[in-house]
Amino acid sequence: MIIIKTSNEMKAWSKTCHDAGERISFVPTMGNLHAGHLSLVDAASHVSDKIVVSIFVNPTQFSADEDLEKYPRTEEDDLKTLADKNVDVVFMPMPSEIYPDVENIQYLDVPDIAKELEGASRPEHFRGVATVVKILFDCVEPNHAFFGEKDFQQLIIIKDMVEKLALDIDIHGEKIIRDDDGLAKSSRNQYLSVEQRQKAPILYLALRQASKNITQGSMANDEVLSQSIEFIENNGFSVDYFVIRDASSLGQAKSSNRVILVAAMLGTTRLLDNLRID
Repeated sequence: MIIIKTSNEMKAWSKTCHDAGERISFVPTMGNLHAGHLSLVDAASHVSDKIVVSIFVNPTQFSADEDLEKYPRTEEDDLKTLADKNVDVVFMPMPSEIYPDVENIQYLDVPDIAKELEGASRPEHFRGVATVVKILFDCVEPNHAFFGEKDFQQLIIIKDMVEKLALDIDIHGEKIIRDDDGLAKSSRNQYLSVEQRQKAPILYLALRQASKNITQGSMANDEVLSQSIEFIENNGFSVDYFVIRDASSLGQAKSSNRVILVAAMLGTTRLLDNLRID
């Protein structure tokens, strides 16, 4: 496994692969890897000759009230894990390599959906995500890129970016990996206390019950949503949103291809989850 730390070296390695007719799969991460990340690596191994994983804690997607410095960094363990997965390259650039002129970053435009849901609470988040992903794409030059469906809104925005810029990259959204009790794998889970960790699967329980009620048509959607929010908050959460949206665009929900999305605070930890209905 090769560790690459500069953009020029990454581009040169990718060019060598493409010149040899080899296809590259890319998994962008911020490190602190868990089973969800590793499922993306597994999926990537089925479609390409080479696998590149990036580890870069992107400062432009953190808002002023989010502590960038406290984001967990576990590079040594991450590198060992990726070596065991037979990853070909780990791209680990410094911030100055990605943003050489930090005062004049050319941010990408993002669609209006970026202002809703997560974007309503974190206004600059998706602008930073889209911008760094495009920069990483330019460095790695992948044929395929893999993202988890847990960050569903992020996946939709990345797909929109790739389509609008006409990038020749296949974007793959991979299913959520869960603990045995249903909690979606996330780096944020480590911030939960023992008591909070026991409560956390309630989000998935609420999603499943809401999906069942909607599918059976036993009550109106508005009633399903209000009951779900009440159930979650009665168990100690503060709900930001619990909504039904179209799964392809996150616009108004249609009669098929729908997804339920939830975000809620449990103590000081923000948890996200979602579940497709159809």
